[in-house]
Amino acid sequence: MTISLPLATGWTLHAVDPAAGSPAAALPASIPATVPGTVHTDLLAAGLIDDPYLDLNELGDEWIGRTEWAYRTTIDWQGSAEERTDLVFDGLDTVATITLNGVEIGRTFNQHRTYRFDVASVLKTGENALEVRFASAWEYAEGVRAELGDLPNAYPTPFGFIRKMAANFGWDWGPQLVTAGIWKEARLESWSGARLAEVRTAVTLDGDTGVARVTTLLDTTGTDAAADRTLVVDVAGQRVEIPVTGDGPVAAEVRVPDVAVWWPRGMGAQPLHDLSVELRDGAEVRDEWTRRIGFRTVELDTREDAEGSAFTFVINGIPLFIRGANWIPDDCFPSRITPERYRDRIEQTIGANLNLLRVWGGGIYERDEFYDICDELGVLTWQDFLFACAAYPEEEPIRSEVIAEARDNVLRLSTHASLVLWNGCNENIWGWFDWNWQSQLEGRTWGLGYYTEVLPEIVAELDPTTPYWPGSPFSGSMDVHANEPSRGNMHIWDVWNRVDYTVYGDYRPRFVSEFGFQGPPTWSTLARSIHDVPLTPDSPGMLLHQKAEDGNGKLGRGMAPHLPEPQTMEDWHYLTQLNQTRAIVFGTEWYRSQRGHCMGTIVWQINDCWPVTSWAAVDGDGRRKPLWHGLRRANAECLATVQPADDGLALVLVNDSREPWTAEGALRRLGFDGGMLAEQAVSVTVPALDRVTVALAAEVAHPGDAAAELVSVEIDGSRASTHVFAEDKDLALRATDLGVVIGPWSDGRQVVELTADTFMRGVCLFPDRLDPEAWADDADVDVIPGRTTVLTVESAAPLDAAALGTHPVLRSLNDLVA
Repeated sequence: MTISLPLATGWTLHAVDPAAGSPAAALPASIPATVPGTVHTDLLAAGLIDDPYLDLNELGDEWIGRTEWAYRTTIDWQGSAEERTDLVFDGLDTVATITLNGVEIGRTFNQHRTYRFDVASVLKTGENALEVRFASAWEYAEGVRAELGDLPNAYPTPFGFIRKMAANFGWDWGPQLVTAGIWKEARLESWSGARLAEVRTAVTLDGDTGVARVTTLLDTTGTDAAADRTLVVDVAGQRVEIPVTGDGPVAAEVRVPDVAVWWPRGMGAQPLHDLSVELRDGAEVRDEWTRRIGFRTVELDTREDAEGSAFTFVINGIPLFIRGANWIPDDCFPSRITPERYRDRIEQTIGANLNLLRVWGGGIYERDEFYDICDELGVLTWQDFLFACAAYPEEEPIRSEVIAEARDNVLRLSTHASLVLWNGCNENIWGWFDWNWQSQLEGRTWGLGYYTEVLPEIVAELDPTTPYWPGSPFSGSMDVHANEPSRGNMHIWDVWNRVDYTVYGDYRPRFVSEFGFQGPPTWSTLARSIHDVPLTPDSPGMLLHQKAEDGNGKLGRGMAPHLPEPQTMEDWHYLTQLNQTRAIVFGTEWYRSQRGHCMGTIVWQINDCWPVTSWAAVDGDGRRKPLWHGLRRANAECLATVQPADDGLALVLVNDSREPWTAEGALRRLGFDGGMLAEQAVSVTVPALDRVTVALAAEVAHPGDAAAELVSVEIDGSRASTHVFAEDKDLALRATDLGVVIGPWSDGRQVVELTADTFMRGVCLFPDRLDPEAWADDADVDVIPGRTTVLTVESAAPLDAAALGTHPVLRSLNDLVA
């Protein structure tokens, strides 16, 4: 059996030959280090740098990425009876030279790979000195760029010339913190005879029978193979044993009759089974490998049709509408992300009624725990290969690293039932069409060979049951514009960058894999991370924590057509968060109303990696923004949404469930005083996985006074949603006090009942102003006269009732009426 010795303790860190006068020269000669970890987190833990997430501290840390660093530890080795001992690193960030007892063991150039080195001949009994020295990622990438020639890039950094998390070099939502370190586990592994060097799996269904195909490649010590060496594969009570002869591939197939099928959340259960593979010499287990698998099929339907070509995920034979979000690394220092933190974010994803996370191509292949939790909870994963927003060289030294990295990670992730797509790149094919790349490239390689040849071949070999797609966005052909709405998947970024969010309504896409709108983080996250006095949208810390080009200008221009002009910082915070919510709800409900033609939306983005004004629904401290609540409503499994129609308005009822939905309720045109002006009953059965459109009666759809009337939509007794006939800034809202009744705190909750004698628009509770961990269960709600609107506040302790029910904790657009 393989014997493992973790190398997680006793590490120190020091700067190597720092230049005189540099910050590195003032550091202690030896700094305690954590493995897994990074230089930044070690310096922070030692009190040698300030937290780069706070205030302007990021600006003082560039020297860290420009410095050479060495990690050192001592291994107490008492020998082993095994024939071979390997030094294994699951992740090194990034340009490393490894020495053991002064002997160079190997060099690495890729953050996204695993590494294994035979060190049996170098280890000695007693103390062994291990050093991992990291060259500057900046200098290495700049050197490769100088050698190969510069290529087009959306950002002025050399991230395309090194296989490292691109976002470390700075992005339009993230800081420039170029890391180095042993960012995943390190260990010694001792073994004899043979070990499982590679395990390939293909898990699928054949009717009601689960099929698990396993192919293994062995690593041997070179001694004679045992005469009775076998491979034993076991899953769901079924077992096969295959004789092993020689060192070539060994294949096995296990069939499980009447298997329990794995489904995405909302469509069925998520049964998982232990798949174990043992390599045995007689009765002795030489090596073993275990993963949890789910039996399911997945297809990507891209067939031609009368309107272009589809982009539809078909799971276990059923077309699924994707209600997804893009995922970025949840921390600039990924070694800090615990399984518990992964679970929190994935449960927040589920809480927003989403069923897919797209792991974006400028980050990392996430740790196994991320995909394990998605498997368990039924959240689908779409995995980008790590190419984003740049032309990438296809020459050495990059090409071989790309191939090795892809093979590593396809093998590692292929067992996950949640994984439904491998995607070649993020926006790079679009860049070739639209970002003036062709004239700059002058015939040089830019990555297309990876996306159309190298990567699909690797996926077909190592993960044949998971679809591959060359890019996001991509039309399916280089003969058609990459971002063509009628074909494949598209990104919508003219909204946010140039035009009003109502332009979402001009698109009829087949699938939207990115669209987004910005808003600031929660108030308590701002207060923790930025200490400007005074704090304003344009104060220094706020501007550093706004990475988008002209971000605040776009926020202001995006609000102007819809909302009153903010007069204070508190107004700006409330209104920008409200406008972010309105924009994404508008787009999401419109695309869902096209179900059948459009079969998915993936909003940019669910999470943040630090405290920042961004497109995220959950901010860098893990707090839900109002957008999160908007996503939850707009992505409800059964949705009732009012949409424009040729002769007025229509109610579109969307049913994403596998059961028919009988929608009962009413549409009522009301005055802002609550008076009834017209009413239309609704009683419709919406088939499973379908939509039904109901035209609004003329007397409901057409107001007498657009500024002072609304349509209240109440289906199945749920809280009424509202449709107004004019922009909020043009509504005849009246300044008045909300009636607020706050119940007693019990089991971490307080009920807040709201009433009013006039229509109250855009009501939000911000209890995190009173307790950073407190939150309300909804945001951007409307209060209609004659009805009680109920919100629930969750907090660890009772909140001050007077403060909870007044400005600035309780806000509405009526507050801003002159």
